[in-house]
Amino acid sequence: MSRANVKHGRSWSAVAFCAGSLYLFLYAPVAVVIVYSFNAARYGTGWAGFTTQWYRALLENPLALSAARNTLILGAFSTAVSTFLGTLLGYSLQRGRFAGRGFLPRFSLYLPVFIPDILMAVSLLLFYSIVRRWLGIFELGMATMVIGHVTFQIPFVAIVVRSRLSGLDPACEEAARDLGANPWQTFWHVTLPLIWPGVAAGAMLAFTLSLDDFVVSFFTSGPGSTTLPILIYSSVKRGITPEINALSSLIIAVSVVGTVIVTLLQRARRF
Repeated sequence: MSRANVKHGRSWSAVAFCAGSLYLFLYAPVAVVIVYSFNAARYGTGWAGFTTQWYRALLENPLALSAARNTLILGAFSTAVSTFLGTLLGYSLQRGRFAGRGFLPRFSLYLPVFIPDILMAVSLLLFYSIVRRWLGIFELGMATMVIGHVTFQIPFVAIVVRSRLSGLDPACEEAARDLGANPWQTFWHVTLPLIWPGVAAGAMLAFTLSLDDFVVSFFTSGPGSTTLPILIYSSVKRGITPEINALSSLIIAVSVVGTVIVTLLQRARRF
């Protein structure tokens, strides 16, 4: 073996070691949570044997079931609204012709993505307080949480849809119009089927963001609208128990499934 091949092999070994160390740093805490969700010990970090009783206990916990129901309702409604509005926004920014079109994608669309969650949560809470004071509406609850989630989901959906549209040949839409289709028929029968993988990927991304969100949900929630992240936060303050690990593991599992689906849909955009 030549010296060049030996040097090349050592370089790749160093890269593999660094990559493995980074993955270990990222996923070791997640693995610990999942492993200890099967720990028979009620308290402490000592291993007392394998058990699935904590997952069964969640099914018998009314607070956990209520939080899960609220989380799914919140995710479903906010994803439906944000996907509809985000798709229209992404299409308008990519295909529309209007003043300021070049400025909006660079600033207005990406600004909610870059704003820290705590600032968005505080601004939403202040907005709801002002509206409630002057108009007597917007009592904190599921409705305000849905609106709050939609505000940070729309940009993500619009960005994904715009990315799909940027790779779409405009000749397909021009051919439909040449054959007599009006703008609505062109969008419904030609554009939407072609960008559907991007729309679905944006929807799954929005649902995953809603499922994992804590800050905006915490600031905009009201009585009876506790979600799983809020329940975990309130439970952790009394100490980490196996039920929390089990609940966290379920959220991780759903997030992983959503991420895999988004990745597969993003890959489908190439075809």
